[in-house]
Amino acid sequence: MIDTTQGFTLVRELDATPEEVWACWTEPDEAAHWWHPRGVSTPRESVRIDARVGGSYAYTMVHDETGEEYPTAGVYREVEPFRRLSFTWGNPGDDPDDCPLITVTLEPLDSRTRMTFDLRGHPGLLGEDDIRDGWEEALDVLAEHVTGT
Repeated sequence: MIDTTQGFTLVRELDATPEEVWACWTEPDEAAHWWHPRGVSTPRESVRIDARVGGSYAYTMVHDETGEEYPTAGVYREVEPFRRLSFTWGNPGDDPDDCPLITVTLEPLDSRTRMTFDLRGHPGLLGEDDIRDGWEEALDVLAEHVTGT
């Protein structure tokens, strides 16, 4: 089992409704725009999402300069539309019980959304960890995507 005492939380206030942010997490066309840090892309054809409890997702990030590929996959544990999404996060073929768990919570703020991203099962030391730094950048890319910048 994964050590869920380790982890990190990132919070963003996004200029989008919870429904719009939810679509970014659950629709392949939207996810392909931002499921990656800067300098990396996620080809739309690599994104597969079945956002239901027990459903799975998969995508492959590609380094823009080297072409190196980073496949990612997981299983959905909780799906409460427009409010909460929880899923494992690892490599294709990993045992989901041995993967970090990500929980995304959406809170409406008038026409905006407070999104809380919590990853358990990885220490995530700020500035010292590619995983935390990568998610920081990916959430920045998400914020830019929802505003069209």
